[in-house]
Amino acid sequence: MKSFPRLIIPALALVFFLSAQQDEFSRHELFHKTAKRPVGAEPVETRLPLELEKGTRVGLVGNTLFDRMHEFGHLEALIQQANKGKELVVRNLSWAADEIDLQPRPANFADSEQHLTAMRADVVLAAFGYNESFAGKEGLPAFRARLTKYLGDVKAKAYNGKVAARVVLISPIANENVKGVAAADRNNVNIKAYMEAMKEVATEQKVGFVDAFTATKKAMASPGNDLTMNGAHLNEKGYQLFASTVFNQLFGKGAPRLDEKVREAVVEKNRQHFFRYRPLNTFYYTGGRNRSYGYLDFLPAMRNFDIMTANRDKRIHALAQGKKVPAKIDDSNVPKLPKTKQSRGANKWMSAKDERSAFKVDPRFEVTLFAGEEQFPDLACPIQMRWDSLGRLWVSCSTTYPHVYPGRAPDDKIVILEDLDKDGKADKCSVWAEGLNVPLSFEFGNGGVYVSEEPHMSFLKDTNGDGKADHRETVLTGFGCEDSHHALHDFAWTPDGDLIFRESIFHHTQVETPYGPVRQQNSGWFAWEPKLHRLTPFGSHPSTNPWGVTFDDWGQHVASYPIFASAHHALDPPYPGQHPRPSGMQAYSGVCGQEFIDFSNWPKDLQGSMVKVRYKSTNRVEILKWKEYDYGYEEEYVSDIIFSSNLSFIPVDLRYGPEGGMYVCDWYNPVKGHAQYSLRDERRDRKSGRIWRIFPKGAKPVQAPKISGASLNELLEILKRREYRYRYWAKRELREMDPVKVKKALDQWVRNLDPKDPRFRHHQVEAMWAYRNVEQSNLSLLRELLGCKNHNARAAAARQLRHWHGLAKDGDLLLASAANDENGLVRLEAAIACSYVGTKEAFETLTTLTTKPNQKHLSYAINTSLGSAPMRKFWNLDTVEKTHPKVHAFLFRKKIEKEKAEKSKRDSKFDRQKNLLKVKVSCVKERMIYAAEFMDKPNLGEYKIAPACDIPAKPNQPVRIEFHNPDATPHNLVLVQPGSLEEVGLAANEMAKDPEAAKSGQFIPKSSKIILHTMMLKQGETEFLRFKAPRNPGIYPYLCSFPGHWTIMKGNLIVK
Repeated sequence: MKSFPRLIIPALALVFFLSAQQDEFSRHELFHKTAKRPVGAEPVETRLPLELEKGTRVGLVGNTLFDRMHEFGHLEALIQQANKGKELVVRNLSWAADEIDLQPRPANFADSEQHLTAMRADVVLAAFGYNESFAGKEGLPAFRARLTKYLGDVKAKAYNGKVAARVVLISPIANENVKGVAAADRNNVNIKAYMEAMKEVATEQKVGFVDAFTATKKAMASPGNDLTMNGAHLNEKGYQLFASTVFNQLFGKGAPRLDEKVREAVVEKNRQHFFRYRPLNTFYYTGGRNRSYGYLDFLPAMRNFDIMTANRDKRIHALAQGKKVPAKIDDSNVPKLPKTKQSRGANKWMSAKDERSAFKVDPRFEVTLFAGEEQFPDLACPIQMRWDSLGRLWVSCSTTYPHVYPGRAPDDKIVILEDLDKDGKADKCSVWAEGLNVPLSFEFGNGGVYVSEEPHMSFLKDTNGDGKADHRETVLTGFGCEDSHHALHDFAWTPDGDLIFRESIFHHTQVETPYGPVRQQNSGWFAWEPKLHRLTPFGSHPSTNPWGVTFDDWGQHVASYPIFASAHHALDPPYPGQHPRPSGMQAYSGVCGQEFIDFSNWPKDLQGSMVKVRYKSTNRVEILKWKEYDYGYEEEYVSDIIFSSNLSFIPVDLRYGPEGGMYVCDWYNPVKGHAQYSLRDERRDRKSGRIWRIFPKGAKPVQAPKISGASLNELLEILKRREYRYRYWAKRELREMDPVKVKKALDQWVRNLDPKDPRFRHHQVEAMWAYRNVEQSNLSLLRELLGCKNHNARAAAARQLRHWHGLAKDGDLLLASAANDENGLVRLEAAIACSYVGTKEAFETLTTLTTKPNQKHLSYAINTSLGSAPMRKFWNLDTVEKTHPKVHAFLFRKKIEKEKAEKSKRDSKFDRQKNLLKVKVSCVKERMIYAAEFMDKPNLGEYKIAPACDIPAKPNQPVRIEFHNPDATPHNLVLVQPGSLEEVGLAANEMAKDPEAAKSGQFIPKSSKIILHTMMLKQGETEFLRFKAPRNPGIYPYLCSFPGHWTIMKGNLIVK
């Protein structure tokens, strides 16, 4: 007993230490639910010129004008230089495409007011008006009211806890006419009107006002002196002008000569603050997953970023005063991050040789290592692959993934692999770009490479020909960062020349463009036309992990979630709405890439089939049939080329090479998961990376056509090739050529086509796509294809009506004709085209389409086109039954059919039992847990929440479980005998290694401990279980048997 105090005192000390540490970390959380808000204060008049006291803290809020400014630093550098010794603190809290009262943020992310309070702002500079101006003159009265309310709120808050903030309103800049978009002609009249309204409201509200429009408009009038990169967003020269203009009006004097060292220090400070303010994986920081690992993953990092940012403030202050500073920034006061927990076992790591031995390979193929980390260390953590026109394989690699941590600058790479001796193995690896930040995807274009670097799309280029990127520019910004593996990815050129890409669940994206703000949330696609600087959102619907994109022979878009993605091309609904889930249609999470078999050295019986790579639930490369039916396409599993029993094999991309080999990008890692593991789990592999080559046994390499350096006519002839990738690469070269010359050559090429050629119509379709690749058109060709006998050609032409309808005088007739086509694919494309055309006539055509035969994909295309923003202008849900009875009948048809189908005499009799226990179990989206509720007294009609998913029941009581899966990942419900949860769960895990089990996808172990179970439900599906509770009292666990889910996706039926 005497030793008891010796044991308890250290334990109590540890508790107190951990509690104090938690308090320290919690100070750095900025959650919408808990972050402090400012106290009210008596407003003060803000007069210009501005006088700043020592220690003044300046907060910048607003849109992309300020958001992109953090990359340049001119304005803050001038302010710091002019106020040397005052040790000003400036924080950029802006966000791309923000409006004064429309500021979408990640879940539970602190708002601007809370961030201004956290930084204790004394002065607020607010840049708004650009995105609002797209409402036109009709929107001016509402804008004045919104702005008046906003300024009234901001100026009456003491963010510093003492006195009200001084506020200065910054007007939008002017737009300029640049190649591709006449932004000045489109926008300047409205921007000026909104600028003038801002000035008037600022005067009324007694806040400062800076006119950035007049000076930039005057400067932009000079020919050949572009100040923007796209007509709307400033380049470096433009930001220099903007900085001096704002400085002059803020302080009533000329700006000092810019000190480049101060500017560089500001940019470095901004970089560290950006990592803190806009971290990747915010759904783990502030959102629904922050309870699992967010605490140790983020809050210590937020603390350290705050310290590092403050260290850089001191460096700026010293440089502004002309003091010498060390070459290296002193971050010695930054604490080490605490160790994070390891939640579960990791998969087994193997060398490439041993990993190959774990492959079960189709005997018709050889699988060899093309490149690996042992030979090429720079290949660590490969994500995406692309072949260039010289036959070299480019790979983006990310050791930074899942995100940046303090003190570790992002240093991801794009490397080039070359097989110099053509033996099927890489001989050389060169680093083309480094210093990247999680490059989830990339694609060639405009003489360089477009790269995903959430929240940005960057453009990189080698301007001096030394084999390394030396130019880097942010061309688009504002994409979501809520989950780094759901972020901007799947870059691919469509057959007709759009660069498409997508995001996934959780994300809130808003991007400014010269055509107005583009907003989307919780997954969707974007189509970008780089030469026109136009971004179009489409196909938004709830989905998760949707990786992989390609196009079939006739240009049908194929993805993973959904599979037949062409049916999902309708423009988005009015923001923030989304289209419905693709219930009843194939859509899978866990797929990362597809290719259609069209190289002649592959087996004849596989031509036209599809190869796909999966990374969950099992890791394999599989063959599928691509099957057309009346209203779309579906895939059908055939067999596996590779099935691995080593779950560290994670295939994340698939690409045909120029010689007919198929290459698999292997992000080899013993840690596979996001919700299951800490983002800082030390077992995450950051060294391994492999590229596997699949080649038919006994086959010879195909002789690839010349791509790089090919003449215009040679490139056009490649469009006749059956191999999709050759045509893809040829059009990539065509896009770089003079559009006028390409059109002239195309016109002649089309005239020379042989109508007797079995692929004649396909060659015409390729020509149609080639015209649009270079912003040209051929309406006579379009009309011929719309009227031809080949339904695939007609469908492709109907798809082109999205873009060429307005060019044709008979555009409405062409669209109506396609909508009345006998073929469902053609009608599907016509339905989607209606959302792009957006006219009353298009709506009438779409209304007629609702009366034609339709099911599944065609029904979905009609439904989503009706729900698109352009079509919603013509109907209202509340009145549609009276105003548009055909549309009403279509929209509610399925609901009526579903209600009838759910009724059955047997189920009705069971459900009428007086002591029936009604239970609802649902899968919580993206959380991998159940949510349960029950009704033990049916006559009361009230459900109770089941804590910890524990459902009470009486012996032999009738039970009805309604099991619903709203999640994108398949889930089921398996009820087992007491004490057998782990046994059944582990048995289900083992099934992931069984090809037959993986093929069925059910993962129900053969076990006498299983009482009953549902099927493995896809997203949106529901199944009812009706049974009598066990006679013997006890705790009967229920679980999801999808491999790996059972550890956290579980509950209990408690019989007593």
